[in-house]
Amino acid sequence: MILILGGTTEGRLAVRVADEAGSPYFYSTKGHEQQVTCRNGTHLTGGMDGAALTECCRTHGIRLLVDAAHPFATELHRHVAEAARQLHLPVVRIERQYPSRSSDIVWCDDYDDALHRLEQDGISRLLALTGVQTIGRLRPYWQHHTCWFRILPRPSSMALAQEQGFDKCNLVFYQVNDEERLVQQLSPDALLTKESGESGGFAAKVTAARAAGIPIYAVKRPPLPDGFHLVTGEHGLRKAIEQAVPGFFPLRSGFTTGACATAATKAALLALLGQTVGEEVTITLPDGEHIALPLHEVTRADDAATAAVRKDAGDDPDITNGRLILSTVRFSSCPGIRFLQGEGVGRVTLPGLGLPVGEPAINPTPRRMMEQEVTALYQGGVDITLSIPGGRELALRTFNPKLGVTDGLSIIGTSGIVHPFSSEAFVETIRREIEVFRAVGGERLVINSGARSERFLRDHYPDLPPQAFVHYGNYVGATLRAAADLEVGRLTLGIMIGKAVKLAEGQLDTHSREHLMNKVFLQQLAADASCSEAAHTVIEELTLARELWTRLSVADLDRFLTALLAACRRWCRTVYPKGELTLLLMDEEGQIRCG
Repeated sequence: MILILGGTTEGRLAVRVADEAGSPYFYSTKGHEQQVTCRNGTHLTGGMDGAALTECCRTHGIRLLVDAAHPFATELHRHVAEAARQLHLPVVRIERQYPSRSSDIVWCDDYDDALHRLEQDGISRLLALTGVQTIGRLRPYWQHHTCWFRILPRPSSMALAQEQGFDKCNLVFYQVNDEERLVQQLSPDALLTKESGESGGFAAKVTAARAAGIPIYAVKRPPLPDGFHLVTGEHGLRKAIEQAVPGFFPLRSGFTTGACATAATKAALLALLGQTVGEEVTITLPDGEHIALPLHEVTRADDAATAAVRKDAGDDPDITNGRLILSTVRFSSCPGIRFLQGEGVGRVTLPGLGLPVGEPAINPTPRRMMEQEVTALYQGGVDITLSIPGGRELALRTFNPKLGVTDGLSIIGTSGIVHPFSSEAFVETIRREIEVFRAVGGERLVINSGARSERFLRDHYPDLPPQAFVHYGNYVGATLRAAADLEVGRLTLGIMIGKAVKLAEGQLDTHSREHLMNKVFLQQLAADASCSEAAHTVIEELTLARELWTRLSVADLDRFLTALLAACRRWCRTVYPKGELTLLLMDEEGQIRCG
């Protein structure tokens, strides 16, 4: 069982991540006013000291504490640390992302230091964006100077301000992105805030002060207790939960090949620069989250360094799971960053993949990730050689040969994270295949579920090139969307009846684990098609959808399939609205019905 603490942006993120597991958990906030929507969580309210929190954890069998409270909630952090120490519980802290401390900001160690500096600098008119809880802390200032406090428009916030004796006429209420308006309206001499991070709107406050040409004073965030495991976003939180509470998520997440290559590249460059490399390395994902990957090995020669990361795809059936992803980094006399093809990494031989022909098959997002990490450490020329031992043989079991990628695997990944049985890698490959189809001048795209249906469709379209046939697997909707995005003008959807009966109901993801055959829907479809009463009985007795081919009468089958294909077409048009669309329904022997 997990207990999440804090009614913050990070708290809501933690709830969203925990809800994805479908497992029960607890979510605690100090008051009732924090808006929380939990599908699987039990919401607890009321502040708890260390003893109360410890007892709560004992009562509910808590195995992991997730501290998602505000960075300045020092008492709560202390109580969490006390409960964790008493019960030997791990603590995951969702830490905000903080910009670097700019030299044009007056950094204060605490509120007493801020008071001293404000007085010392002669600030007589202050806009305080530090929250209602700090009104009492700043009393020595506002008793003798003009001061405005911005607070949340809540009754509890108003009551607390009045309890402190603060003039309600000098209260202003929070609105989204209202900092510049407030500064222009009130004309303060300075702005006071706390180091609240990106989710606390720190950058917007600094921007408003700079635009008005007034100084900004910022109270530094207090240090966290020792022993907290820090994460900065949903991916790191999920990985931490998976490790601390095995089984909370039914399936483990993993890292893309691109993320592993990025981690290996950063570690190799650190070693080449003579810096210490630990057992893991932290990289930045495309969404800005920082996440750590474990290193398998780091070695350094005279002019190069090589690092290896063992790919962990979680519970996703990834062909590269468990394989070593290696990066060798060398300094180069040539400016910029060059990517070179190593053992087991493919080479591009056809246009349409977004990479020049002849380049190693390292997709744009992983390239950007590696470039970002390298340029943050070194400004000179660098050669990066990526390798996947055994990748040449593995690639023969992938789509790469048809994509025109030879000699090995592709370095892919758009988010850096592999969600178990997710569509990310598969859909990315689909999009790449369609781009190749466009690049070679394809006239008709034929999408199908797999090798067997493609074999039937190749017989139907014998003159089309191999690049015209693209597997959608279970992702009919995603494939149609990609075709629409890439402006494919003529498209054929080949489909077996098992997937067709789900697509007809609007299930654009047709995986059997996600959607079961809906007999009620099929019976209604048969009724609307004026099928006989016998068809109703057949559908009721179905075990597999393919039995429809043999158990319906000829007349009922004709009516039913006509209605089925019409329903499929309607749903296809919601994601592929333009272009010529042909539907081909296939039976187990390859007989095709056009719709």
